[in-house]
Amino acid sequence: MDQQILIVGVLGLVAFGALALVLLQPSDRDKANKRVSALNTAKVAKRSGGGANAEASNKERRKKLAESLAALDDKTKNLKKKRRLSLDQMLEQAGLSLKPKQFYIGSVFIALFFGLIGLISGQKLWISGLLVLIGGFGFPRWVLNFLRKRRQKKFVDEFSNAIDVIVRGVKSGLPVNECLKIIAREAPRPVSDEFHMLVEGIRVGLSLDQALERMYERMPLQEVNFFGIVLMIQQKTGGNLAEALGNLAGVLRSRKLMDGKIKALSSEAKASAYIIGSLPFLVMGAVKLASPDYLTPLFTTKEGNFILIGAGMWMGTGIFVMSKMMKIKV
Repeated sequence: MDQQILIVGVLGLVAFGALALVLLQPSDRDKANKRVSALNTAKVAKRSGGGANAEASNKERRKKLAESLAALDDKTKNLKKKRRLSLDQMLEQAGLSLKPKQFYIGSVFIALFFGLIGLISGQKLWISGLLVLIGGFGFPRWVLNFLRKRRQKKFVDEFSNAIDVIVRGVKSGLPVNECLKIIAREAPRPVSDEFHMLVEGIRVGLSLDQALERMYERMPLQEVNFFGIVLMIQQKTGGNLAEALGNLAGVLRSRKLMDGKIKALSSEAKASAYIIGSLPFLVMGAVKLASPDYLTPLFTTKEGNFILIGAGMWMGTGIFVMSKMMKIKV
């Protein structure tokens, strides 16, 4: 009897221990929850560390970007201070291969030609001298400025297409220098000429910054300045060059479209200015044809000459003011 009680007691203890072990042992769901909690804790710690590193890298990038923009702004201000262009720079911007000496020799021949026209037409000596001055100093400079502006307009018209070539090349995996070479070979002039000199400058050892600065000196346009800023910022701070240049191409096309709209809207005012500016000469020609001797005192007497000089000065001032009012820069 005692032995049976002992056996029952031992079996009861074993059963009680087994039941306690089963009840106290954590379930699989508890294990999974602990595992998930541990992983979440690790991820949070990693994110906190990665976030700190990302924030530090963003601060460093913003600092480099601010420094780059400040340096580019200083360079732009220095270039704008050099408003007085030399004759060499004007000839280079006009795309002419002439030397200053050749330009001066041509100006002398034009001055002599204008003076010869005054003598052959029987003008007075002071009128012939005025024609010589116009032919020697006014007309050649006007032609040079006209060629400069015409070349710059052609460059702006094709510059956005050249930027698109760089965007497509970068997206396809080509380096920027190879894209610049493609533009130098295949783009229409004068874009190809400017990019050819840009590529040649880089090839002979100039940095991209220096080559772009010289390009801006040869072609002093806001579009070229924007292009240089984008390339320099990407070189120093990194980023998506294709996206940045694509946005720049869109901005340049928008500026071109706005310029066209402004010209269309101001065409009526320009036509009115041209008519008003030409009326005195048309009226003078009509009066000369109707009554040839009526305006003769203006050319033969001293008082008439002073009247003509004063009228010419006022007329020139009015034309200058109207031309400035008609020019709207985008």
